[in-house]
Amino acid sequence: MKRAALCLGVALIGGCASLSNETAKPTCAATSQFAFVCGATKPEDLAVVPGTRWVIASGFATGAGLKIVDGRARRAYKWFTGRTDQVAPDARYPDCAGPPNPALFTARGISLRVTAPGRARLLVVNHGGREAIEIFAVDFRRPDAAPLLRWQGCLAMPAGHVANSVASYSDGTVIATVLTRPGTSITDFVMGRDTGGVYERGPRDRVFRLLPGTQLAGNNGLETARDDSGFYVIAFGPRQVVAYARRDTRQPLWRLTAPDFMPDNIHWDGDRLLLAGMARDEPACGGTRKIIDGVADTMACHRGWTVAQLDPVAQRFTLVASGPPDPLFNGVSAAVILDGALWLGSYQADRIAIRSLNHDDMN
Repeated sequence: MKRAALCLGVALIGGCASLSNETAKPTCAATSQFAFVCGATKPEDLAVVPGTRWVIASGFATGAGLKIVDGRARRAYKWFTGRTDQVAPDARYPDCAGPPNPALFTARGISLRVTAPGRARLLVVNHGGREAIEIFAVDFRRPDAAPLLRWQGCLAMPAGHVANSVASYSDGTVIATVLTRPGTSITDFVMGRDTGGVYERGPRDRVFRLLPGTQLAGNNGLETARDDSGFYVIAFGPRQVVAYARRDTRQPLWRLTAPDFMPDNIHWDGDRLLLAGMARDEPACGGTRKIIDGVADTMACHRGWTVAQLDPVAQRFTLVASGPPDPLFNGVSAAVILDGALWLGSYQADRIAIRSLNHDDMN
């Protein structure tokens, strides 16, 4: 993989791409371990459009919205702009009168589920202007062309509840995590207290409901089982993946602690679950996360990172890749694999990081 990075600030206007001068900025040059796609502010979560070269990135900042990234050219484009041809309301998702305001759209966790050949449903956690799960239809029947995106509606979160990650079952049931329920804080889950939960809304339901027994210390990443039998949720505080049966969530099926890293998002990659996160014990940052004057450290200090795969049957982690702190990239929160390269998302950075799975190719 070439060390030179392609850096972009791109907007789709009338179907044409307009490039800024981002490529001229030296701060977007490759580091010793990463090449970058820039112009993707806080890409907290990532998804590969199956069978294509396209990667979807969320934007965890006001107005950052969604990006669609050409994985071959390494170029990021603003995807949802609110054009009339990107809005097609569907009565199944009635909670919002109109689409998210692109100037406010703050996308966090995302989930892509194929619904038919060349078609998928994209769920997006939105904090911009409302706390809701935004529903989009994605058409990727022309794999060499950028997928088409149409907003269909939203599902509002319960009052006072802020979603973190989202997933769905094949019947259309949506589940979402809440990291901190009203009255709890990040400091609480860092101290090991239960703060979050998993909330479910079926196709005929009018509201989300808390699934009993799913209150964990910082409910974060979320994914459903391939056979719809249950789900996997990350408890960020204790660094655990917790598995539940769909039919009865009162007690977890099992818990597994991640090996010396703090997993954030969890998603299927083929037949494996990929998890990504920052190092638990980083010497450059004084070790593990601290509580200072009663408040949890924000982890702005650059930490090392790890991507692991999880076999949920054997309940075993296997290392995919890891690395030391990077001067230009921190807050690793998601990972996907495309054409032999590892793509990393971040809830802090202004770019996506890319590293060959054969790291020697970077040098």
